[in-house]
Amino acid sequence: MSCRDRDFRSAGKGFWAHISDEQWNDWRWQLRHRLTSLEEIAGLLTLTDSERRGILLASSRKLALAITPYFFTLLSPEDPDCPVRRQVIPRSEELLRAPYEMSDPCGEDGNMVAPGLVHRYPDRVLFLVTDRCASYCRYCTRSRIVSGVGEQHLTVDVDRALAYLWEHREVRDVLLSGGDPLLLSDGRLRELLGRLREIPHIEIVRIGTRVPIFLPQRLTRDLCELLRTFHPLWINIHANHAAELTAEVRDALGRLADAGIPLGNQSVLLRGVNDSAGAVRDLVHKLVRARVRPYYLYQCDLIEGTDHLRVPIEEGIQIMRALRGYTTGFAVPQYVVDGPGGGGKIPLNPEYIVGEEGGQLLLQNFLGKLYRYPSPRSSPGGAEGTPSGRAS
Repeated sequence: MSCRDRDFRSAGKGFWAHISDEQWNDWRWQLRHRLTSLEEIAGLLTLTDSERRGILLASSRKLALAITPYFFTLLSPEDPDCPVRRQVIPRSEELLRAPYEMSDPCGEDGNMVAPGLVHRYPDRVLFLVTDRCASYCRYCTRSRIVSGVGEQHLTVDVDRALAYLWEHREVRDVLLSGGDPLLLSDGRLRELLGRLREIPHIEIVRIGTRVPIFLPQRLTRDLCELLRTFHPLWINIHANHAAELTAEVRDALGRLADAGIPLGNQSVLLRGVNDSAGAVRDLVHKLVRARVRPYYLYQCDLIEGTDHLRVPIEEGIQIMRALRGYTTGFAVPQYVVDGPGGGGKIPLNPEYIVGEEGGQLLLQNFLGKLYRYPSPRSSPGGAEGTPSGRAS
């Protein structure tokens, strides 16, 4: 085994060893057999009281419970602190609301210009094309509209959204999200992408998806060939822990990469999941071996019922400090927080500019050593300077 393949182990079938390979590798079979109830899960996991209450109450009031059999094989049956298990098994803490938490922390509803279409940034839009996912993350930013049990229901009007895009020539970038766009059938994806491609000022289309992690069987060769026809197309996946990157996921991502699709990853910083420099470093190293560039590390949004998963920003800054200089530069994600209420993404970085002294900037490198860098004059070649390389 080469070092590139190290630790990409097959998830196997776990409790479903009796199922044929043909069924197991059928993404529709995986969706039909998702685990959605206390009775199903209690027979396979040793549950805590918090998990039992969460499954009974939180999954019926806040965000539905659904886990594909494939992803369920990655959960530890005995350990409630398993970092994969913490992401998908509800807990009673979800029923609590901190005073600063919100139902719509990113302020998407206020920027919805057509049903399902959010226009916040000047040149790009977010197009929510479905409210369903293969499995449901317990920290979901859109739990108010995703899964069918939240306080709102997502309405999508493709015709009105496309009419808006035709009229607004400043929009050059469309991000498809939801829910998960890759749960749409091949036919619906072909139609939607084709209609977007007809709009001359749309330069790129992006897809945000967790299907490669929850349901790698969906990434069929037919789907990858379909997506190939709509370049330039970019895909951002969502993995939070190295254990989520199995051989099945690696192979699915490889099919996308072979179709010429640039791949990025967006992680959420979560308590008990990836809240250490070692966990994040293991994740980003494994991602780049799977041909995925780490893109964002998100501070967990202020969504209701997620305080038990939220990591202080100060700890996130320390994790970033432990990455920069200690791993490949392009493997370091940008740590960001979404400004509560609709402020958009705000970068969070360790402080490397210590101060200024004598016209020089004091810079601190990853080892904590100080360096001086002469601060350029504001008007190069002006009254106080001369053209480079020439005598006055």
